[in-house]
Amino acid sequence: MRLIVITGISGSGKTQALRIFEDLGYFCVDNLPPALLPQLAEQRNGGDPQIACVIDSRAGEQLNDLQPALKTLRDQGVDASLLFMEATDETLVNRFKETRRKHPLLATSGGILPSIQAERTLLTELKLCADKTIDTTEHTPRSLSTLLGDLFGGPEKPSGGLVISIISFGFKYGLPLDADLVFDVRFLANPHYVRKLRWQDGRQPEVVKFINQDPLTEPFRQRLQGFVEFTLPAYIKEGKAYLTIAIGCTGGRHRSVMVAEELCAYLRKRDHQPILQHRDVRK
Repeated sequence: MRLIVITGISGSGKTQALRIFEDLGYFCVDNLPPALLPQLAEQRNGGDPQIACVIDSRAGEQLNDLQPALKTLRDQGVDASLLFMEATDETLVNRFKETRRKHPLLATSGGILPSIQAERTLLTELKLCADKTIDTTEHTPRSLSTLLGDLFGGPEKPSGGLVISIISFGFKYGLPLDADLVFDVRFLANPHYVRKLRWQDGRQPEVVKFINQDPLTEPFRQRLQGFVEFTLPAYIKEGKAYLTIAIGCTGGRHRSVMVAEELCAYLRKRDHQPILQHRDVRK
């Protein structure tokens, strides 16, 4: 049995995520009391091999029961994962204003922003122990559906149980919040300063050729690929479920995109199935 517990900040897209899981064939439950998790798994055993449920701050003090319930399930052999969802404060405030929904902590916090901040404090421990964190600030419903489908759409995980995500990004837009490994490629030759290449991206042959002319590109490529290949068996042996490799340049359009594409292709040749996302390529 595979069970995904969705938690995180209100307004980050948990309801949307639950609908996506339903489309993926999961049996879905919203606002489940944490203590009932083992009973849910027992009841659905033999009927639904894949379950997704939302457990969040609406549970109040019962939220303290979530981690013990997950431990109980894992001790019973259930493949139980904790998915934490969040977004920036500005994004969350705008979403609440657009939907006119009340934040669950509004009555005690006295405003949308104070409620968001109080909820972040309340969920700090859960975020630290989450198997996967997704920042939905830049996600559309379609892109979130694609990401969750890639992560959880199949019953089996590639790479010995390790789901590998590769993200290209621009440092000017901030670090990906769920990054485990971050590589800075701003030292490579920058196509931004070549007029005909400025509005292309790192997937275009001319941009690739320009970056490859930098004498530092090939040595870095070899070291990056060697380092990742060296560490993957250790992550798999340790039992890590998700590994996010973030590769950044200044704007996230040229150098980081090319390096991410090449690293993804390299890992696929070695029987891994990484998920590739170019976060800032269109900015």
